[in-house]
Amino acid sequence: MALFPAFADISEASGGGASRKELDWLSNPSFCVGNLASLSQQTKEVTALASEGAPLTRSPVRSELSDESDTSKKLTQISRKKKKEKKKRKKHQHRRKTKRRQEQSSSSGSESDTDSGKDRSSRSIRDGQKEAEKPSQGSDAAAGHRSIWLEDIQTPTDIFRTDKKPDPANWEYKSLYRGDIARYKRKGDSCLGINPKKQCISWEGASSAKKQPHKHPERYFAKKNVVLMRTEGVAVCSDPEPPSSQPVMFIPVKDSEDVATPVKTWLNPLGIYDQSTTQWLQGQGPAEQESKQPDSQQDRESLALKARVEEFNRRVRENPRDTQLWMAFVAFQDEVMRGPGLYALEEGEQEKHRKSLKLLLEKKLAVLERAIESNPSSVDLKLAKLQLCAEFWEPSALAKEWQKLLFLHPNNTGLWQRYLSFCQSQFGTFSVSKLHSLYGKCLSTLSAVKDGSMLSHPVLPGTEEAMFALFLQQCHFLRQAGHSEKVISLFQAMVDFTFFKPDSVKELPTKVQVEFFEPFWDSGEPRVGEKGARGWRAWMHQQERGGWVLVNPDEDEEEPEEDDQEIKDKTLPRWQIWLAVERSRDQRHWCPWRPDKTKKQTEEDCEDPERQVLFDDIGQSLIRLASPGLQFQLIEAFLQFLGVPSGFLPPASCLYLAMDESSIFDSELSDERPLTYFNPSFSGISCVGYMEQLGCPRWTKGHNREGEEFVRNVFHLVLPLFSGKQKSQLCLSWLRYEIAKVIWCLHTKKKRLKSQGKSCKKLAKNLLKEPENRNNFCLWKQYAHLEWLLGSIEDARRVFDTALSMAGSSELKDRELCELSLLYAELELELSPGSRGATTGRAVHVLTRLTESSPYRPYAGQVLATQVLKARKAYEHALQDCLGQSCASDPATAESLDCLGSLVRCFMLFQYLTVGIDAAVQIYGQVFVKLKGSVLDGPGPEDSTSSRSLTSVLEAVTLMHTSLLRFHMSVSVHPLAPLRETLSEALKLYPGNQVLWRAYIQIQNKSHSANKTRRFFDTVTRSAKHLEPWLFAIEAEKMRKRLVESVQRVGGRVVHATIPETGLTHRIRALFENAIRSDEGSRCPLLWRMYLNFLVSLGNKERSKGVFYKALQSCPWAKVLYLDAMEYFPDELQEILDVMTEKELRVRLPLEELELLLED
Repeated sequence: MALFPAFADISEASGGGASRKELDWLSNPSFCVGNLASLSQQTKEVTALASEGAPLTRSPVRSELSDESDTSKKLTQISRKKKKEKKKRKKHQHRRKTKRRQEQSSSSGSESDTDSGKDRSSRSIRDGQKEAEKPSQGSDAAAGHRSIWLEDIQTPTDIFRTDKKPDPANWEYKSLYRGDIARYKRKGDSCLGINPKKQCISWEGASSAKKQPHKHPERYFAKKNVVLMRTEGVAVCSDPEPPSSQPVMFIPVKDSEDVATPVKTWLNPLGIYDQSTTQWLQGQGPAEQESKQPDSQQDRESLALKARVEEFNRRVRENPRDTQLWMAFVAFQDEVMRGPGLYALEEGEQEKHRKSLKLLLEKKLAVLERAIESNPSSVDLKLAKLQLCAEFWEPSALAKEWQKLLFLHPNNTGLWQRYLSFCQSQFGTFSVSKLHSLYGKCLSTLSAVKDGSMLSHPVLPGTEEAMFALFLQQCHFLRQAGHSEKVISLFQAMVDFTFFKPDSVKELPTKVQVEFFEPFWDSGEPRVGEKGARGWRAWMHQQERGGWVLVNPDEDEEEPEEDDQEIKDKTLPRWQIWLAVERSRDQRHWCPWRPDKTKKQTEEDCEDPERQVLFDDIGQSLIRLASPGLQFQLIEAFLQFLGVPSGFLPPASCLYLAMDESSIFDSELSDERPLTYFNPSFSGISCVGYMEQLGCPRWTKGHNREGEEFVRNVFHLVLPLFSGKQKSQLCLSWLRYEIAKVIWCLHTKKKRLKSQGKSCKKLAKNLLKEPENRNNFCLWKQYAHLEWLLGSIEDARRVFDTALSMAGSSELKDRELCELSLLYAELELELSPGSRGATTGRAVHVLTRLTESSPYRPYAGQVLATQVLKARKAYEHALQDCLGQSCASDPATAESLDCLGSLVRCFMLFQYLTVGIDAAVQIYGQVFVKLKGSVLDGPGPEDSTSSRSLTSVLEAVTLMHTSLLRFHMSVSVHPLAPLRETLSEALKLYPGNQVLWRAYIQIQNKSHSANKTRRFFDTVTRSAKHLEPWLFAIEAEKMRKRLVESVQRVGGRVVHATIPETGLTHRIRALFENAIRSDEGSRCPLLWRMYLNFLVSLGNKERSKGVFYKALQSCPWAKVLYLDAMEYFPDELQEILDVMTEKELRVRLPLEELELLLED
């Protein structure tokens, strides 16, 4: 085919070879007439179909284009080469097409319509050609053929193809008809010729502007920014040169003058290379000293850490037997992982794993394994390894390791205590019976070691005290699990086993003594707290003589039967009824049930078999207490369990395990009377039968009639066992118990005040009538205080005067007399604090007469100035003598230290009444400096008796100082800073004192700025191991939150956001999470109850459920947690009861019985 059709004849006519070669350039071998013919034919068909209204088909199978295969192959190759060029010119073609369409639109309508139809048909043809160019089946298609032969198609379904290239006109104009498609594109949404203020056009389907993605600014807590915050900062060093007086016109470049000017050499002809470059060109390195100098602060820190690591390695290599050094090396790994990357593979690379907990644990474990290889008998190292492995070992494997360790060291009491705490906090393997038997096994094993029966292991020092602490821990565990009957039975058996043991079995081993004790327990003889109890010794002697002579018992008055109607309102929801009945039975049925022989009862008459306690439940837990101090502590602990304020505090090992109620935050009485408030000191530990909801005020309201009789029988039985101070302490505890019930009547039930006050007075008089108590000033003080509380001021003054007149001339050496005079003066001062009249005169009179050797005379008038001066001199001399004795090289006696505490408090109050608050503060400062130096620098170990006594004296003096400041602020204007500083200084020394913490959060709640309080709490919680700072930090934030909400809320509904919350909710939640990370916090039921209560108050039910189940993982024995969950999640009643039944917690009202009660 000729390139130009006009010259086709010329090329055909010329037949000569030479002329033909000259005209070869006019022929185009790639041009085919068949291609042009087929294309024109397809264009006509498409145009005809479009005019008839038929839809266009995108990619039909085309027929044969040409018979010349060589020509089509060349055409295919050329088209392939042009594809890449078409892609590059795509943008330019789009612009050209736009101009071309604008030119076509200016022509006539018919012409433009025809052209537009041709454009669309040609566009569809081109699309079909592109689809046909894609690889298809067969080798011919793969070779580049454009067409597919109909004879080569296997299945007729392959003759159609899908056009996947979208045509926006199909959906933009909602039609395929070419007449509906616009020939132009509208720019913008406006229209020319209209008034935009009055007219507008609504364009249907107008394309909205493309929205730019709005990128929110990243906050400081985002992942990217947290990584930046964790990187070490660059140290900023100040300019050592002193600033000149002349103004500086420019900022000089640092170290620019120190750099020497390079010298021109053959290596540095232009003088532009520095010294290091010149050395490199010469093939030399930097000097050895220069290479060792760190370039940055991070390098210096890295070198320092490396030096310390090398030092530790050298020391443990030289002293492999030093276990404390190994423990310090293990603790040092935390600092290593926090520091710069010592183990980075490349220079400048931050170590990726330094924040990894797993890497840290593996490093510590490797160090501990090396330490244990060098010290195979060290228990501390093995304990540290077990605590470390608890992070990534399974509980079953961990329990086996614990058992192996206990098998090797059965005489180690600290190991037993940690093992029991571990088993007690494992929810998966926990059950009450299993853990109860484990406690029995522990105590029986330690008893065998103590008796010498286990010859392979010697007795370690402090075994008896540790056994008693483990016994108390078991009792608290059973009380919190709801098994109050077993707790009472354990104490009953221990009192008989300790104080009423027959002489014939005292020298036998503990196991044999327990076997002798079993017949007495099963004999049905009255036990401790029951009427007619005589003890094990009397029963044994009587059995040797032939048994008891049965005497017809006196017919007592018929006890009023208990109200059988336990459900008072059946219309309440089922969960409320269950909680009310369960708590009611806990309060009434804490005593073990025993058949009454006078009523011919048998064991089958008991409605609840769980109320009966068999000897197998208590036999293994019986231990021998030979120390008189521990024997007295046993009675105090028993009374504390019964709700009597005996002042006993559990050992530190089980203190936080036993804390389960929020009475530590109650401060109503201390706010009313800061000097003379009554502090029952329960320390957040509830008594048997007390399982009220969190937040209920803890009043000592006593038990029911049966319980009160039980408490009286216990006192009647144990009082003859002691004498002297111990007996006086028991009498004081009994009287304080009755006074606490009077205070409860004063604040809640005033109808019972008269009868309760009468019975309390009767008890006080009966105690004072006993010969050994007639000169007991502690009882006189409590009796006078009782009269004062009941409103009989004159009677109370007569009691005080009578007691003081009996003292004689003991002056300031009698501690009890000082305490009596101090309470008398404080009560007179608080009677009318606003006036400085007769009441202040009475207080000065009492404190002045205390220093005189003459007998006491009642108040008759104003005290003379000379008497005040003599009294001040006497106080000063007595204080110097006591301080000299307590600070001497020899350890001071307990009596002298007790006398010092009482004397200082009397002197402080005397100075406050006669001079002012500054004089009292001066006395406190003098004593505080002296005693603090003695406590820190005194001889002997820190846990010695003398050191503990000095600490208790200093603590009591601090309490007096804070109480005096609080009282002074309530009656006059005084800055808050001295009280805040005093409390802060004292709480750093005594972070476990709850009274000081209560006072601190009360005064800090009055401040609008919480920054100082938060910094102080943060400092104390970092340094102290006690849990009280965490508890009171949470309470302080909750008080602030309540204060903010009270300001924001009006009528309890509307919230005025005038004061922002400032993240109090998140701060409180963070405090809870940090507190439960420690072992003491995670096993404290009170902390979990507070956390659950706080989340429920926020209304987040799902998160609250998560925290409840998390609490069960750590404290599965605490019944109060389950009761709280039933109150917060009533729908989960059945599920929670099933868990309690599975873990064998005490459930006194099954749901089946509840259904029967509701039906009745």
